[in-house]
Amino acid sequence: MKRYIFILLASATLGLTSCSPFNVRSDYASTANFNTYRTYKLRIDDLKLNDIDKDRVLNELSKQLQTKGLQPGENPDLIINVKANHKKVTDITTTSPYGAWGWGGPFGWGIGMNRTWTSNYNEGAIIVDMVDAKSNKLVWQGIGSGISVDRPKAKQKQIPEIMMEIMKNYPPQPGK
Repeated sequence: MKRYIFILLASATLGLTSCSPFNVRSDYASTANFNTYRTYKLRIDDLKLNDIDKDRVLNELSKQLQTKGLQPGENPDLIINVKANHKKVTDITTTSPYGAWGWGGPFGWGIGMNRTWTSNYNEGAIIVDMVDAKSNKLVWQGIGSGISVDRPKAKQKQIPEIMMEIMKNYPPQPGK
C-alpha cells in the first residue's frame, strides 16, 4: 500500500514540476566545444523592448550566464545576441452543451446550442543566440515563447521565468 501511495505522489509531483506555461527549445552546433567558452559580451541591437522589459531580460540573462560559469568581458569567447518579438494570437473556444431538452428527455427531440468565444492577445518570445567570437558562427540558440505581452504584472513574473527555462538547456548535453 505504501508503495502505491509513493508512486502516486511521485507521479503527481513530476506532473506538477514538469508543466511550464512556455514553449522552450534549443539547438546547438555539435562541433562546438562549450567547455572552452569562459567570457561573453551581450549584443542587444535586435532587442526591441521597452526599457523596463529590456532590463528584466538582460539582468536575468546575465545572472543565468554567470551561474553557468561565464563572465562578461571585452575580448569575449561568445557574442550573445538577444532578440524579442511578439505576435497576435487568437484563441477560439467552443462549447457544445447538451442544450435544452424537448419532448422525450435527453434522447428525444430538443434544441442544442454551441457557444464560441474568441480572444485576441499578444504573445511574446525571446531568442538567445550564442556566436563563437573567433569563427563568427552560431553555436547555440535558445528560444522561449508564451509571454503575456499585454499584461504588465504577468510580464514582470514571466520574463525571469522564461529566461531560466531557456538557459536550462545551456550548456547542451549531447544525446538529450
